[in-house]
Amino acid sequence: MKKNVRLLLVENVDNLGIIGDVVTVRTGYARNFLLPRGFATSPSEELLAGLAARRAEAQRELAALRKQREDLVKRLVGLEMTVERSCNDQGILYGSVSQHDLAQALTSQGYAVKAREIRLPQVIKRTGDYDLHVKLDNDLHADIRLHVKADRVIHTDARDEMEFDNEGNLIERKPKAEKPAAEAKPDEKAPETADAAAKTDKPRADRPKTDRPRPDKADRPAKKDKPTRASAFEALAVETTKGWGFAGKSDNPAPDAAPTKGGKKGKKG
Repeated sequence: MKKNVRLLLVENVDNLGIIGDVVTVRTGYARNFLLPRGFATSPSEELLAGLAARRAEAQRELAALRKQREDLVKRLVGLEMTVERSCNDQGILYGSVSQHDLAQALTSQGYAVKAREIRLPQVIKRTGDYDLHVKLDNDLHADIRLHVKADRVIHTDARDEMEFDNEGNLIERKPKAEKPAAEAKPDEKAPETADAAAKTDKPRADRPKTDRPRPDKADRPAKKDKPTRASAFEALAVETTKGWGFAGKSDNPAPDAAPTKGGKKGKKG
């Protein structure tokens, strides 16, 4: 399938051509817009001859329209317009000012401008001044000044408390860090704290002295030596030997001879 096709315009099409023009357009644009709406058809010599009269009339209309637009651009250059809208105390509009609203305002003042011919620098959501660009043709354009005002008196004190960007969105401010509490002065201390500080700060010379002499190092009891690792292993070996039945004589003494009758010990028979 070809990407482009040649068609004959049978109606005036904005930004494309007038009646009788043979144009080359994308296949999708032709199939989805021009052909279904009857704005174009396949070119032929018979159709071109039949559209000659209508084409001449369209050219005259186009020349007159061009003259009107040139005059309109001269009138628009340096124009300032004002619109009033409802808003809150911060200047935020209850809705936005659209291209359609501006086109209606200009038309009511005698400027035949369409909504699609107005270029907005941003979404207008708050009161203020804005620069608008009006483009009537590739070489016909003008800049105008727009003043958006509130339909009532705005309390400036309430407005200064909050900040907004150009689109009317609230700018959140970070909360200020609280300052640390000031340290209490020495004179403002609680009674318990003051007494404790007085006891601590008391000089050593004022403390009562005791007559009890301090013991010398020679009089102190000797500390017991802690068992070493070698002695601990030796003790463990002894305990293990006892458990296996290899006890010494001192641990298991020999039993005495069985006593005889009469309580005397003697040899048998």
